[in-house]
Amino acid sequence: MSAAVTAQPDAAAPPPPPSPPARAVAYPPLQGRELVLGTLALSLATFMNVLDTSIANVSIPAIAGDMGVSPAQGTWVITSFAVANAIAVPLTGWLTQRFGQVRLFTMSVLLFVVASWLCGLAPNIELLIAFRVLQGLVAGPMIPLSQTLLLASYPPAKAGMAMAMWGMTVLVAPVAGPLLGGWITDNISWPWIFYINIPVGIFAAALTWSIYHKRDPGPRRVPLDVVGLLLLVLFVGTMQIMIDKGKELDWFESGEIIALTVVSVVSFLFFLAWELTDQHPIVELRLFARRNFLTGTLSLSVAYGLFFGNVVLLPLWLQQFMGYTATWAGLATAPVGLLAIVLSPWVGKNVARIDPRKLATVAFVGFGVVLWMRSHFNTQADFTTILIPTVLQGAAMAFFFIPLQAIVFSGLTPQQMPSAAGLSNFVRITAGAVGTSLFTTLWDNRAAMHHAQLVEAVHSGSATAVGTLDQLMASGMSREQALASVDRILSQQAYTLAVTDLFYLSSGLFFLLVGVVWLSRPARGAAGGGGGAH
Repeated sequence: MSAAVTAQPDAAAPPPPPSPPARAVAYPPLQGRELVLGTLALSLATFMNVLDTSIANVSIPAIAGDMGVSPAQGTWVITSFAVANAIAVPLTGWLTQRFGQVRLFTMSVLLFVVASWLCGLAPNIELLIAFRVLQGLVAGPMIPLSQTLLLASYPPAKAGMAMAMWGMTVLVAPVAGPLLGGWITDNISWPWIFYINIPVGIFAAALTWSIYHKRDPGPRRVPLDVVGLLLLVLFVGTMQIMIDKGKELDWFESGEIIALTVVSVVSFLFFLAWELTDQHPIVELRLFARRNFLTGTLSLSVAYGLFFGNVVLLPLWLQQFMGYTATWAGLATAPVGLLAIVLSPWVGKNVARIDPRKLATVAFVGFGVVLWMRSHFNTQADFTTILIPTVLQGAAMAFFFIPLQAIVFSGLTPQQMPSAAGLSNFVRITAGAVGTSLFTTLWDNRAAMHHAQLVEAVHSGSATAVGTLDQLMASGMSREQALASVDRILSQQAYTLAVTDLFYLSSGLFFLLVGVVWLSRPARGAAGGGGGAH
């Protein structure tokens, strides 16, 4: 399989806060020292989780080089985590009831530490991907449960402040991820981007358990939709493998790709039929019958797929064809969260007062403009030229998650919130993984086309080509060396043209999403209710 990076992303996009499962037992708010330490423990665990979606992005070329695979295959390190995480998210509700929220959260953090340690030890790409899958699976419950426990720690009147602090943690991590990942890769070695989770995770788990273990309602037996879960894993897993390996195996010229496609389609159809008729479905697909949920989830997921795909491409292009080190690629992509941190509190405060469709429109237009600016990049682009759209993108991020979530949850009852959160986040995370795979494949395909066109211009009748070759040979190169040097220049131009093609395409699609979001009809004041619920 392929995953992100978030960013996500370059910094990965911070995951929109899912609606936490409703608390079955009410506990009094924490106070004093316990409140401070509890908030710190939950924030550290959340920070570690979100950091891991973005820290690997700038390290992909180094990982791919050490493992002896192509950078495109290296992106599997990002997408494998995302797909596994997407599959785990809908299980959070069942796992919480089965084990108890504090036990589950603590186990998730400790297992995340173990998976991180295994990722750092992985001797080959196959084992690294397997351990990233494990890491993604155990990370699934961490973000929604961190919200649940945090909200239970504060009095209702301070719930907004608690979520604002949680949001700051989620937004700071994507800024720190590329910077930290780049510095570690250049100055230590890439396995340490995983090893740094070990002390943080152990400390967060110990602190969480010491404070919250008496505030757990405990486990209870609830039915699990085993068939639905197996069909979900089968259809998402085979789809992602098919997308990741398609280019390598020449797509539908390969019997393996055809078989994977058939299995994915058939299991998806069975999944639909089963989930729509089962009494306790793992994914509540009937929510898609609601206009706001459908349009909000569609807009959020397509936009996230576009965003995350571009977030992975940018540092790859900078390192492979623009001569950037991992550290400088991190510096060029990390500021994506700066304006988001500044503007998000204002958006959160006003989303109940301003039509969320207007706020989401600001986000989509902002992303469209940023990607249009990037579509004008060339091989002469300097650091400032690359940095400006990254900084501006942070403003679009601030207007992205909160309004779209308000639309997704508009009109839902409190009992529907956990299912809606699980389903919308499953679709969003899956879209991010698919976007990463599709963008890296399209990038290679467009680059091959541009390279072929550029090569046609290099012939004996071209004065520029002949002059360049003569100049290189005059500097001491043999004809073969001169031709190889010209080919490197052509490859740089071809991959740059290809990446700007995808920036341009993404820009257009973001502008089209403005029309999709206006198909929703969020109830007046629903944004506030939805926001408060999650």
